Amino acid sequence: MTATTLDTEDANPRDPATRPLRDLRTDPDGLSAREAALRLKVHGSNELPQRGGRRWWRELVRQFTHPLALLLWLAAALAVATGTTQLGAAIIAVIILNALLAFAQEQQAEHAVAALGEYLPQRAWVVRDGHRQEIPARDLVRGDVLVIEEGERVSADARLLEGSLELDMSALTGESAPVLRAADAVDDATRPLDSPVLVFSGTVCTGGTARAVVHATGAHTELGRIAALSARVHVEQSPLERQVRRVAWLIAAIAAGAAVAFLPMGLAAGLSLGAAFVFAIGLLVANVPEGLLPTITLALAVGVRAMARRGAVVKRLSAVETLGAATVICTDKTGTLTANEMRVVATRTGTGRRAADGSVALLELAAAAARCGTAELDGPGDPTELALLRFARDLGIETTPEQRDRDRVALHRFDPHLKRMSTVDLMAPGTRVHTKGAPEVLLPLCTSVLDPASGERDLDPACRSMVSHAVDELTAQGLRVLAFARKPWAESTPPDRGEAERDLCLLGLVGLLDPPRPEVAAAVADCHKAGIRVHVVTGDNGRTAAEIARQVGIGADLVVDGDELDAMPDRALDELLAGPQEIVFSRAALEAKLRIAEVLRHNGHTVAMTGDGVNDAPALRRADIGVAMGVGGTDVAREAATVVLTDDSFATITAGVEEGRRVFDNVRKFVLYIFVHAVPEVVPFLVFALSGGMIPPPLGVLQILAIDLGTDTLPALALGREPAEPGLMAKPPRPRRQGVITGRLLLRAWGLMGTVSAALVLAAFFAVLWSAGWHPGDPVEESAPLHHAYLQATTATFLGIVACQIGSAFAARTEWSPLRAIGLTGNRFLLGG
Repeated sequence: MTATTLDTEDANPRDPATRPLRDLRTDPDGLSAREAALRLKVHGSNELPQRGGRRWWRELVRQFTHPLALLLWLAAALAVATGTTQLGAAIIAVIILNALLAFAQEQQAEHAVAALGEYLPQRAWVVRDGHRQEIPARDLVRGDVLVIEEGERVSADARLLEGSLELDMSALTGESAPVLRAADAVDDATRPLDSPVLVFSGTVCTGGTARAVVHATGAHTELGRIAALSARVHVEQSPLERQVRRVAWLIAAIAAGAAVAFLPMGLAAGLSLGAAFVFAIGLLVANVPEGLLPTITLALAVGVRAMARRGAVVKRLSAVETLGAATVICTDKTGTLTANEMRVVATRTGTGRRAADGSVALLELAAAAARCGTAELDGPGDPTELALLRFARDLGIETTPEQRDRDRVALHRFDPHLKRMSTVDLMAPGTRVHTKGAPEVLLPLCTSVLDPASGERDLDPACRSMVSHAVDELTAQGLRVLAFARKPWAESTPPDRGEAERDLCLLGLVGLLDPPRPEVAAAVADCHKAGIRVHVVTGDNGRTAAEIARQVGIGADLVVDGDELDAMPDRALDELLAGPQEIVFSRAALEAKLRIAEVLRHNGHTVAMTGDGVNDAPALRRADIGVAMGVGGTDVAREAATVVLTDDSFATITAGVEEGRRVFDNVRKFVLYIFVHAVPEVVPFLVFALSGGMIPPPLGVLQILAIDLGTDTLPALALGREPAEPGLMAKPPRPRRQGVITGRLLLRAWGLMGTVSAALVLAAFFAVLWSAGWHPGDPVEESAPLHHAYLQATTATFLGIVACQIGSAFAARTEWSPLRAIGLTGNRFLLGG
């Protein structure tokens, strides 16, 4: 059959191995080079489609078409149309300055990488024309026979033909423990990812060798399916982005409405058309807080830098505030709640009892752990073997890799079918066999036991029962349990595997765990105090995940297995997540994580989702805030997330929540500060219009621009640096729909502080004019005797607003705490501004 007629739906890779070979029109000797070239030409390369990046010019244009920018464009056009080109040029300069500043801040904060394609290996070993050869991974095609060995990353989705493997599939499943795959295994799994005969692109072989026939490449692999799902997930605007846009339209509507309403009022009061237009432009400019957008941008940028100092790299400015709004955190277990480093945390002797420190039994157990392995302590290797080497070293038994390999007579590698491995080693008393493996496999092979009290003796039924009970006890604590055994070997030739692994002496058990990070418990307590619920969503088994969750203070009120979650109707999941309990979702597939994020968002929550694997990418993009691991995470997860943790710690997420809340509070503070001065800027024009020109304008349009961009901006920026108020993390999260601007804020800004400021500055304006002998209706134009007094009066108005700004800045520093609680001089930037 030729490449052009190969049907991608023909082969079911989970059938017995002979059927996929037949359906893919290949054999164990692989494809011919000619056939492989034809299939590559017809079906394409083994590469994932790349998503196009954001266009910088679109981002720049967006800064010029923001609602507030559009309003300023209108004001500039009106100014030019009425002949006041100097004013129009000044407004256009403001627009350009705002746009460039915001654009520069966004570009500095956002760095996306095309990581999905890079996650695939660059080279692969295949069998073609009956010979083993290395080819670029992108040239793999369906029907190729793939050769997989220890330490290699799998290059395509394939069905095993011969051999067995131990695979690290954490990138796809999130499960930290290696999984076993064998060509002759019985496939009774409910989903393809759990099939014991399939291997998947992007996973890593940690043990064994095998050959497999490729059944899917590129976009058709499991990795490609995740990439496509991730690309379909639409990244929505953050809560702050939506609120700022809503505020901008609100301000635009108020400003335009005021200008349109008062233009005929000015004409009716006897103003000329030109004066009425100047009046309308003044109202527009006075109502538009020109410094609002750059001030918000810079405040977020300050938050980004503050979070970077605390271990979180933010790729999107608004993500700082979004994390502060989180009501639910869905966290992974491995590497986030835990240290991502397996450790021996429990030991039992061959009789099932606790091993006494320094006892001979414990030292014999450690010696076997040091000898029976292939990892190097200072190099890469299986996490379990590295933990065993550290355990032996801590007990004073440290064997260098060179010495271990020199003394090794034979090695029977870990076999996924047998679930054990053995070594034959030269020791001081003589040659010994050391074996380690799963307790349920190793215990039947033992006929004796090393008893700490009496030495080596027969393994009787009572002792077997005690050991089995110890295994159950350790497993119930969420530990991974391994058994160790030994026996002497007196023959000159090393034994075969069958001979080596029988009639063994049981040395004992070790329990391994990836322990919780020490700082996580306090961070979880801070989350609870802040009203944030924490769910655990992991690919690990539920018993281990629940035990870790409880150790760090997460409720773990309910454990929901992946299969149970998949079968759960939407209504039931809605009700489950709407409750107050904290839940552990174990063995969760990528669709499950995405579904959990969707349901929580539907219930009105702001969701922070953590992840480190390829399978986490769609959920990271769908959550309000995706948090990826910078150390242990994949490039794919880091690309999909908006926040990357440089230390992989849950405590950094909590610190980010605090920083986000501080940023949002500070945004409100400088919004209040900016809004206060809309009143003393607008009221003078109303006085001018309502008096029919009898009272000259107390403030010029250029003076308003000077206030909004000059004296307004520095204190507003300083308020963005305001430290957190006491009790910030003791407040519940704000409602999802609560905006930056609230009725209370407007009442305080316009009804109280703004009214007082307007009264004070008008009093200063009239005081200067009346002291010069002015009466309503007296001319103040350039040739009039009172012109100089009028200029002094407008200067008094200007200075009065500036003086009120100083008071308003200090008043805006706190919302609920007294100023003395944060200190009058606590913000040195405000004192400088």
